[in-house]
Formats: sequence, structure tokens, C-alpha cells
Amino acid sequence: MRSRRRGSLGPRVLPVIAVVRLVCSVFSVCSVFSAADPVCTFVHTRWAARDRRPPVTHCLQHRRSPSLTDRAMGRRRRALYLFFFLNGIAMSSWITRTPDVRDRLGVSTGQMGLVLFGLSVGSMAGILCSGRFVSRFGTRPVTAFGTLCVVVSVVVVGAGSALGSAPLVTAGLGVFGVGVGSGEVAINVDGADVERITGRPVLPTLHGCFSLGTVIGGLAGMAATAAAFPAHWHLLAVAAVTAAIFGYAIGAVPAGTGVRAAAPAPDTTRPAAPQVWKDRRLLMIGAIVLAMALAEGAANDWLPLLMVDGHGLDAAVGSLVFVGFAAAMTLGRFGGTFFLSRHSRATVVRASAVSGAIGLCLVIFSDNAVVAAAAVLFWGLGASLGFPVALSAAGDSGPDETARVGLVATIGYIAFLVGPPTLGFLGDHYGLRPAMVVVLVFVATAVLAAPAAGTRASPHRPSGAGAPVEPAVERQEQRAEG
Repeated sequence: MRSRRRGSLGPRVLPVIAVVRLVCSVFSVCSVFSAADPVCTFVHTRWAARDRRPPVTHCLQHRRSPSLTDRAMGRRRRALYLFFFLNGIAMSSWITRTPDVRDRLGVSTGQMGLVLFGLSVGSMAGILCSGRFVSRFGTRPVTAFGTLCVVVSVVVVGAGSALGSAPLVTAGLGVFGVGVGSGEVAINVDGADVERITGRPVLPTLHGCFSLGTVIGGLAGMAATAAAFPAHWHLLAVAAVTAAIFGYAIGAVPAGTGVRAAAPAPDTTRPAAPQVWKDRRLLMIGAIVLAMALAEGAANDWLPLLMVDGHGLDAAVGSLVFVGFAAAMTLGRFGGTFFLSRHSRATVVRASAVSGAIGLCLVIFSDNAVVAAAAVLFWGLGASLGFPVALSAAGDSGPDETARVGLVATIGYIAFLVGPPTLGFLGDHYGLRPAMVVVLVFVATAVLAAPAAGTRASPHRPSGAGAPVEPAVERQEQRAEG
């Protein structure tokens, strides 16, 4: 009877599974279905914590019969991908409409830098508060708060554009920055937790979904710009889409991730929390994040205007160039897992910085608009992996992952705080192309700081208490790699 039931269900279930795997492969999440060992690691840690049957025995049974935990991990990973995806859509929708919004507000390039300063201040406020909130409440409420701020801010920016009010647009960008700054730290902490549970790179694909969102949002924004569709109606539609994605994904994020347990008594043998600031390697990783975040943020803030004002392209063509940049970012991040599985983090970061420097040189110094537009692809490929790989290295660099990721992300967001007004000021006096020399210098320093990113992440390292799965085998694999 059992074999008959299996034979009757197979023809119905297998096509469904095939379709689901095909869809997931588009978003580069096929590993959810194929990674048996990471799932068993997850089950191992959870069942060991509950004092159930022996973890090894349960893992053997789990390999034969996938449980609800398998599906929960898959839903969690896809939810994190969706949160970064919707942030990318919202960001690129605003970026592609910046020439229209600037004309609607009637401001100069320097004044536009002050408007963008609201985004920087909001991002810094969100990033500074996010670490404490995640340590106290966990990643789920902070992610929900940040995403809701993004939804509201897009509506406010659209209203400011419709009314021609620069202060309202600045305020909306400030709320947007709070949402992105706080939400992305929480999502990165959650993603780093998934990396430790599964033993597979997650953060590059996670940030790749952000870039994929920027491509889709950029294409929609380019079409809206070419059709002269009002920016405020476009942004209102984007807010509706992001709200729908949020409602679908938030339920899959587990509660309690990132919460720091209160110590029963002061322990003088353990280093204090501020000790992470004295970690030289962590500060070098922060320097990498600072440089690569500036390279990415400069394109996000100024690339359409740079191509319009600096190379004389049409606004719709400038938006198309930004879509090319976002597509290169997407390709680099989705392909990052392939390179990270074969090369060290330091090698990947160094190659990324060199590619970004080449692209920036051509954009800055070439007078040929076609060459400059093509060089944006090198810029995007170079900026794609520096930020997520450095965050992954920070989370893997020592204890108290929330504090470490929060510190490095804070250093990175300094680029978003200082970058827009600085580049706007320099662009107002010297032009946007010469202003990008500052970005080029920072990216060049990332080449020198690349060794701090270290080697590959340790596989199958659990996030909670408990020993890793088969540590002796892992040490042998690490010796073989080294």
C-alpha cells in the first residue's frame, strides 16, 4: 500500500516541484532545495537545544524525510531576499526620477546635494539605533519598522515632488534613510545568522536581490520617464507594491534573532562590548565597507545626473545607464557565491576594487559618452561584492556578531552621510566628473585593505550554543584549503 501511494502521488508532485525549482533558480535560491547538510545543521542545533532525541540520529532521519524546519528555513531565506528586493525597487524608483524631481523643485546641483543630505542623516540615524534595537528586540520588529518607514517615505517624497516642496522631499528622504538604515542592519544580521546555520554564503545573494530590485525598479522608472509619467503617481504605485511584498514576507522572519541575552552577573574575564572598536582587523574591514559603500552610494545618488550633466545624455538615457549599473551589480552579487567558493574573500574584494577603479577612471576621464556608459558596467561589478563580503567577514571575525556587523555597517553608512553633500558641493564648483575623483581614491584604498577580509567563512558553524557538526572533518577541510 505504501509503494502504491508513493507511485500515485509522484506524477502530481514532481511537476510542481520542478516548477518551483525553476522559479527559485531565477532568484538564485535553489540552494534551499538542494542543501541537505545545512538543513540538518539547523535541525541539529534546534533539537539539541530542546533536549529531544540525539541530534545525529534526528539528522539522519531528517535527510530521508524533510520536516517543517526545512520549509521554515526556505521561507526565511526567501523572505530576506524579498526585503532586500523591495528596498532595491524603492531606491531605484527614486533615483531614476531625480532629474525630474530636481526640475520640479527648481534647485541647483549643490541644493540637490542638501536635499539628498536628508537621506544620509536618516540612514545614519537608523544605523546607529538599529544595533541596540536588534540586541533588545530581535531582527523581526526592526525589519518591520524599517520596511514600513520605506513605504511611508516613498509616499512623502512623491507628495513633495507633486507640491514642488524641497523640505517635504528632504523629510521623506530622511524617513527613507531611517527605514533603510535600520532595516538593512537587521536583515544583514538575520542573513549572517542563516549563513552560520547553513554554512553557505547568503549575504552576496541577499544584496544581489537588492540589485535585482534596482534593475526592475530602474527599468520601470526609465519607462515612466520616457513616457513623461508624473513622478508622484509613479512613486505612489511603488509604495503599493512594496507594501504588498512586506505583508507577504514578514511572517517568515523568526522572532528572537540577534537578541543579546542579559548576563546574570558581570564577568570580568570577558571583554566589554566596546572592545570591538579596538579590533584592528575589524576596523580595516570597516574601511573596505566605507570605500565600497561610497562607490555604490555615489552611483545611486548621482549617476543619472552625472550622465546628463557630465556627458550630455538625455534624462531617459541617463536612467538607462543607471539600469546598466544596477544590472552589473546584480550579476556580480548573484555570481559572487561562485567566486567565494573558489577564492578567498581577500582576493574577491581586491578584484572588485580594481574593477571599480577602472570603471570610475573611464567615467571620469573619458570624453566619449559611449565609453563612459560602458565603463559603468565595470563600476557596478566592482561595487557589487565589497559591501556584502565585508559584512560577512565582520560577522565571522569574532564573538558578538550583532555588535560587529553593526559597527562595520555604521562605518559604511558614513559614506552615505558624508558622500551626497560633499559630492554635491564639489560638483557645484568643479563639476560632477571631477568630484568623482574622491570616490576613486577611496576605492583605491580598498585594494590595500583587502587582506583584512580574510579567507572563506567556516562552514556549518552554528549560531547558538553547541558544537559544530563534525569539527574534525571541518578542520581537515580547512587545512586542505589553506
